[in-house]
Amino acid sequence: MTSSSHNLTRATDDVVIVGGGLAGLFCALKLAPRPVTLISAAPLGQGASSAWAQGGIAAAVADGDTPEAHAADTIAVGGGIVDETVALGIAREAAPRIHDLLAYGVPFDRDLEGRLAVGREAAHSARRIVHVRGDAAGAAIIAALSEAVRRTPSIRVIEGLVAEALLTEDGAVTGLQLREAGNLAARPIMLTSRAVVLATGGLGHLYAATTNPLEASGSGLAIAARAGAVIADPEFVQFHPTAIMVGRDPAPLATEALRGEGATLINGDGERFMLAHHQLAELAPRDIVARGVFAEIAAGRGAFLDAREALGGRFAERFPTVHASCIAAGIDPAAQPIPIAPAAHYHMGGIAVDARGRSSIDGLWAGGEVSSTGAHGANRLASNSLLEAVVYAARIADDIAGRAIPSPARLPDALVTPRGGAPDAAAVKRLRAMMSARVGVIRDGNGLADAVLNFSKLEREATSIAVRNVAASALLVAASAWSRRESRGAHFRSDHPAEIPMLARRTMTTLAAVREMADGLADRPLPRTAQPMIA
Repeated sequence: MTSSSHNLTRATDDVVIVGGGLAGLFCALKLAPRPVTLISAAPLGQGASSAWAQGGIAAAVADGDTPEAHAADTIAVGGGIVDETVALGIAREAAPRIHDLLAYGVPFDRDLEGRLAVGREAAHSARRIVHVRGDAAGAAIIAALSEAVRRTPSIRVIEGLVAEALLTEDGAVTGLQLREAGNLAARPIMLTSRAVVLATGGLGHLYAATTNPLEASGSGLAIAARAGAVIADPEFVQFHPTAIMVGRDPAPLATEALRGEGATLINGDGERFMLAHHQLAELAPRDIVARGVFAEIAAGRGAFLDAREALGGRFAERFPTVHASCIAAGIDPAAQPIPIAPAAHYHMGGIAVDARGRSSIDGLWAGGEVSSTGAHGANRLASNSLLEAVVYAARIADDIAGRAIPSPARLPDALVTPRGGAPDAAAVKRLRAMMSARVGVIRDGNGLADAVLNFSKLEREATSIAVRNVAASALLVAASAWSRRESRGAHFRSDHPAEIPMLARRTMTTLAAVREMADGLADRPLPRTAQPMIA
């Protein structure tokens, strides 16, 4: 049910889950019949990146495939910093979680013999991606789980509220400060609970070019970081190489499965350019493909996805979502190449969590894209994100079920941030432009230092808590990217293009640490190339 907001200013014995995407919905269902309050900024089923996922879920369910092979592929593309135990554990739990989703009503595609149909995507050594109607897996999964959540009496759904601060006391969670979405001048709402699960998604919308919805602004990462949580690997942002460039924000996505079916990447001269970059050409790891596409665009030749020969007239039936996006923009993908560019797609970093989804703050769990488990390393393997979300959502539910949660804390005497403040839309627009220009597909030290200084100033001076949270997440990414003076996975430094073996370790940092780094940079003169973009 949906509850009014005024009666939330109280303590609750419920487990509070923030986020209506795959991790949040699945965790709430797994906790049943334990009372759960699910907070979602957007109406349930909307505003979640998982609802937009076209690829599907990677799972070794086909004959001849194994979890060990799946884990090996994950490790191979992860840039040397994948936690191998985590990768294998997730791969081994894939089949049971797929069966859970089937039980919740997800209509995965099947072959003529009734078995789960599997497709292949980049850097997988076998066909192991389960789909729904070709490219509609995310939407179908979220629709089925949303319906299951609404049918579950132990789950209270509260829509239209944004979590803007985490309440803590003596290193433990005591609750959340919430506010009505889209009305930051509204009176804050306090909700106290000793068990909070953040499943708020990623931060792709911090970039000017992204495939992520508006809600993916890094808010969950920011509120955990501002409360002191350890943040892992924030510099590693995956750019999807084939966002459809038709002037929409966010950009529609041309799923990787198109290349799995034989679509090629060509430039404006009609030449296949990925052959020169990697032996797997179009099916190379995403970071390599993204840089290849970026280089063609930077050289003025443009980049296009060409499915005319591979799919032709079958395009609309096989990939209806992509087809609809193209047709709406006046492109017939059966007869024309699709204009593409890399766009921020997935954050490998996030709130550092252990194998049970526990963060460094007692009583705070995190699942899905807002978390960092170590499974993806420096470069996520295609279709592993939805799998990780359901595996960790189930683990979090098991962990909470197996421990006694203390009684709720008293309501705090004062608000964490008394005023919401009017968001500065111009400042956010400049931040997004700077993230794409300085902290994007190709980075360098001067540009990153420039970004760190700008984001630090904005985070310190913003009068709007929403803008402050955006700046905090951007600062974490930029400062960690500045610190990693090598190229690894999705993090590419043009001034440090080599991978350095001794740096093959995960980043663990805090907001306090990156603020201190920014203060140190502020004592140095800005490089001549730097242009302040955020006032």
